[in-house]
Amino acid sequence: MPQALQFTATTVDGKPFDAATLAGKPTVLWFWAPWCPKCKAQAAETAKVAADYEGRVNVVGVAGLDKNAAMKDFVADTTTGGFPQLSDEKGEVWKRFEVTEQSRYVILDKDGKTVYEGVLPGGKGLAEKVAGLTG
Repeated sequence: MPQALQFTATTVDGKPFDAATLAGKPTVLWFWAPWCPKCKAQAAETAKVAADYEGRVNVVGVAGLDKNAAMKDFVADTTTGGFPQLSDEKGEVWKRFEVTEQSRYVILDKDGKTVYEGVLPGGKGLAEKVAGLTG
């Protein structure tokens, strides 16, 4: 079990989430905040990648820097409920991946190694990066 995936969290819907379920597939972690316009701009492309690569790549949103009610509203407004959205009010997952600002992607390969970390405005380039891991 990769070290990176040894954590648990709760989804914005209040369901338990165990990152161990992500093992064995590339994983995109999308760190966002509900009030962030850059995050909102990434939502459609992130959801599209999640749908296009369903079953081959994990896409997980990690919401922070706000309260759960705002996170739920963001997920509803951006129709990003098709993939897990974690409520990281305490910032534990953010700290784990050393994310210090919202609107960041951390992409892990199937072995749980970080292969990319950055912003990708509007989600541009995310599909290409993911495609390169599924080859």
